[in-house]
Amino acid sequence: MPLADAPAPRRGLFVSFEGGDGAGKSTQVALLGERLAAAGHEVVLTREPGGTALGRTLRTAVLHGEHLDARTEALIYAADRAHHVASLVRPALARGAVVVTDRYLDSSVAYQGSGRDLGADEVERLSLWAVDGLLPDVTVLLDLDPDVGRGRLTGEPDRLESAGDDFHRRTREAFLGRAAADPGRWLVLDATRPVAELAAAVGERVGAALATAVRS
Repeated sequence: MPLADAPAPRRGLFVSFEGGDGAGKSTQVALLGERLAAAGHEVVLTREPGGTALGRTLRTAVLHGEHLDARTEALIYAADRAHHVASLVRPALARGAVVVTDRYLDSSVAYQGSGRDLGADEVERLSLWAVDGLLPDVTVLLDLDPDVGRGRLTGEPDRLESAGDDFHRRTREAFLGRAAADPGRWLVLDATRPVAELAAAVGERVGAALATAVRS
């Protein structure tokens, strides 16, 4: 389905991309943003952590700073997310923009809840409290074997990228479990497919969501 043309929907649309490192999230975020902008929509591309000035400071601390225990890590992500949503995401949605984020609260549930063994339910409650219940309209999971993902990475690994095989196996299983439990929100794609095929599948799903938003 082609993306709905402008004008933008009366309410904004919120799209998140999830998946392991090396799955191609940044590439697909950029491609979706280009496609939406070409159709005349206001598009806000962002990421977590790091979508705001404060977020960039927190991103450096949590991914590249000194050692953090798991609870501190989870709280930093929640603080970043609360500020990100209050200062950037909600205002953009309120004016009818399409917000596309590279990671959102599902990453915290998968990485800190399951990967760090803090408990998925506890981390989800914390995350939902931080954002006052805001969930994406569409969440795209780019699913990839962690071994393949590591082979795609370049540069020095950050704290999460270097967390170990069992950690990344648990996070992948957590993502897949969340997607299976809420298929109305999630689109699961095999991240080994060609970039153009993935972009087309994402565009079809987002186009359908835009059409629904326009009618609502």
